[in-house]
Amino acid sequence: MFLAWNEILRSKLRYVLIIGVMFLISYLVFFLTGLSYGLAEDNRTAVDKWQADGIVLSDEANTNINMSMIPIKSKDQVEAKEKAVLGQTAGVIQLDKKGSEKINVSFFGINKNEFLMPNIVEGKAFTNENETVVDNSLKKENDIQLGDTIKLAGSDKKLKVVGFTENAKFNVSPVLYVSTESYQEIRFEKTDTSENARVNAIVFRAKDHDLKNASVDDKDLKIYPIKTFINKLPGYSAQVLTFGFMIGFLVVIAAIVIGIFIYVLTMQKANVFGIMKAQGISSGYISRSVIAQTFLLAVIGVLIGLLGTVGTALVLPVAVPFQSNWLFFLAIAGLMVIIAVLGALFSVRTIVKIDPLKSIG
Repeated sequence: MFLAWNEILRSKLRYVLIIGVMFLISYLVFFLTGLSYGLAEDNRTAVDKWQADGIVLSDEANTNINMSMIPIKSKDQVEAKEKAVLGQTAGVIQLDKKGSEKINVSFFGINKNEFLMPNIVEGKAFTNENETVVDNSLKKENDIQLGDTIKLAGSDKKLKVVGFTENAKFNVSPVLYVSTESYQEIRFEKTDTSENARVNAIVFRAKDHDLKNASVDDKDLKIYPIKTFINKLPGYSAQVLTFGFMIGFLVVIAAIVIGIFIYVLTMQKANVFGIMKAQGISSGYISRSVIAQTFLLAVIGVLIGLLGTVGTALVLPVAVPFQSNWLFFLAIAGLMVIIAVLGALFSVRTIVKIDPLKSIG
């Protein structure tokens, strides 16, 4: 370590360039990780808030909640510890004032006395079909405040914002929670309070969180685990896989780049290493110094890249779906350092083969 650190201090420019390359690559990897995690979470945070074990959809819907339509009375045919009805539809809203911007949202029609009712961080829960609780991203990004009236595009329906919840997005759209009666009017343009009213799904919590303890007495309905439902959300799995492969390749590329740098530096110092070996310094000592040097360069570069990513996250606009996940960040940082050190092992082979006599000339 002494030899490795002193060489870095004596050739600052050379090693600053290597650290700079490591910083840029690690910064890119961390930033893409934050973006991919943020995008993935924006697809599912509203679902995660349910803390549910399963969901009942129509068998023909093929896990697509938009295509599922079941009678609200089907709730009685589901056997589970807790169950709740859910109506879901996409919509476009805008503030009830001239010149306000249109916003793509997702409506969740729920019963406020069931477990799908979200936690309220500001305001109160809705009490009638003309009130709504909304995701607080609408407050941060679109300046929607408590007491504001919003109207639906293509409809005369208006809703008053009475409460805010947090982390409630579905398919990257903020969620507006309304009563099941209000959902009927939004989706079907009429209020239906009879047993013929329709919803999209029945969400449930099973006893001991085991789906074997839940059942549905209707051949036209099917139970899906919540994990399966999330993975089948349109575009979710493809997005996660795409970013996963991208980040994986970047980690490998970073390791290859720093390995090449260390190898080139080793070749340039072959004569120096040969003289050191002629003075009785073992190949093992020199090799350990090269590996230690690579470790130091990788740690410094990755650490600066991580700090740069955290700093960038603090100044990003709210609309950018970036979320920090320290478990992912630390795992990627450790992986990059380990692979970089493994890449330096190619240099060790070169050091072992150096002939001291040829180096002396």
